[in-house]
Amino acid sequence: MIARGINPSFERKARKSTESLAVEVQENTFEKVVRQWHAIQEKEWTPGHAKKIMDRLDADVLPMLGHRLMAEITTRDVLAVLRLVEDRKAYETAHRVKTIIGQVFRYAKVSSLPGVLSDPTEGLSKVLVHHTAKSMSAILDPVVLGRLLVAIDGYAGTVIVRSALRLAPMLFVRPGELRQARWKDVDLDCAEWRLPVEDTKLTQEEKARQQGQVHVIPLSRQAVEVLRELHPFTGRSQYVFPGRASSRVLSPNTVNTALRTMGWDSDTVCGHGFRATARTMLHEILQFSPDAIEAQLGHRVPDRLGAAYNRTKHLEERRRMMQAWADYLDSLKGSIT
Repeated sequence: MIARGINPSFERKARKSTESLAVEVQENTFEKVVRQWHAIQEKEWTPGHAKKIMDRLDADVLPMLGHRLMAEITTRDVLAVLRLVEDRKAYETAHRVKTIIGQVFRYAKVSSLPGVLSDPTEGLSKVLVHHTAKSMSAILDPVVLGRLLVAIDGYAGTVIVRSALRLAPMLFVRPGELRQARWKDVDLDCAEWRLPVEDTKLTQEEKARQQGQVHVIPLSRQAVEVLRELHPFTGRSQYVFPGRASSRVLSPNTVNTALRTMGWDSDTVCGHGFRATARTMLHEILQFSPDAIEAQLGHRVPDRLGAAYNRTKHLEERRRMMQAWADYLDSLKGSIT
């Protein structure tokens, strides 16, 4: 080697480096890198979001790619995974899974993991099915809404589910916010549900900026009555609507399943659709201001100083509005013979 002008020491170090690199390439399976990436990212996510991402990977990706080496996974391999997701008509999920896989590979590239030179998800959006999002089904006919309210009052399920059904159109909060309501945030004497901003649908940055704030949801007399009737059944749980285990809440599909059980199809109504129902009727029929309605919905309501969220704005008007809305719902039920 010396005769050929090669330094044996340098050659030995280069050989060891190559061997070490080869070993590292063989150790970097997709699942191992996924766990590393997830451990870093979850520090920036809510626990619920972190779990959702990992559940999606466990269900749709790791069974096929988990054991594969990062350096060997091709665009064709990723597309095969996504086609299986599309086969069950989960088109939006397929796009989300593609995004997650791409984030893992970009993490690997930035981290200079051996053998990872490209992102196999690039360009795949063009060959995936693009599903047009369907608007949430909402009832905008007062007569039809009255019939639904009568059906809800006659629902033969558990008191917990019936209470959730009765409050859903009355409070028109997001379904997840209703399911995860906690008794400690509900003041029946003051007729208020003070929903912590951390439990609302905001980005992590917005939640951090507004930490400690609450979204006040005024409770009508009818809402207070429903909650007082429910309290003996669930008051020992931290949650207003606990699931089978008191430490957990109702399933996300509970309200919609109950609506289907009563014969109301998904093209007519869904739990989230009560927000659109209230938004339309409060403005067009009860003549409340759009600002008060948007504030009650928890949407952005800029004030003249530019505050994106002013959670006490229009509060007195919203108190009147929520009572008027509950009274209006009662009048719709009373008109059904």
